[in-house]
Amino acid sequence: MFEKVLIANRGEIALRVIRACKELGIRTLAVYSEADVDSLHVQLADESICIGAAPSLESYLKIDRIMSAAEVGDVDAIHPGYGFLAENPHFAEVCESCNIKFIGPPSRAMHAMGDKNAARAYARKAGIPVTPGSDGIVETEEEAMKIAKKIGYPVMIKAAAGGGGRGMRSAHNEPSLKSGFHSARHEAQKAFGNDQIYLEKLIANP
Repeated sequence: MFEKVLIANRGEIALRVIRACKELGIRTLAVYSEADVDSLHVQLADESICIGAAPSLESYLKIDRIMSAAEVGDVDAIHPGYGFLAENPHFAEVCESCNIKFIGPPSRAMHAMGDKNAARAYARKAGIPVTPGSDGIVETEEEAMKIAKKIGYPVMIKAAAGGGGRGMRSAHNEPSLKSGFHSARHEAQKAFGNDQIYLEKLIANP
């Protein structure tokens, strides 16, 4: 059993982890951005440390600052919640190298499956049927339109590093694909620090 867990997230998921830890008698360390100083997860955790400015790229996605907080707080485990760094294999590797338990899949599993585009490639290689879509990362709006025309609308624009529904947009025609392409990339960059996206055929009624 862990003695103290750092929660590398905010909002509802951080509250859930804190509640679970309290039920198990585990102390909690919340990290937070300057904008979240008065947030409920900060108030309810046993300890808290500020890790940066309001943008997630300057706080919740800063691995070095989170690990510094883990060292200062003397934690033995980190719970990433979902989104942010939850599916980042490098973050899991850093935790492993620091002898801090990453509460989630091992880094080798995330290297294989954390990147959704890579996961599709592994599935195809294993002979597992996958939803029609792009063969890799879609770099440009023009490339996205060609793929959508080939597989047919509607399509789903998805963040390769996505999780928790972030960086996803449905597109039923060319105009919505154009707007969705850019908004999905922007949201993915803010949420995961990675704006790579791919396309899949949208299955409305599976």
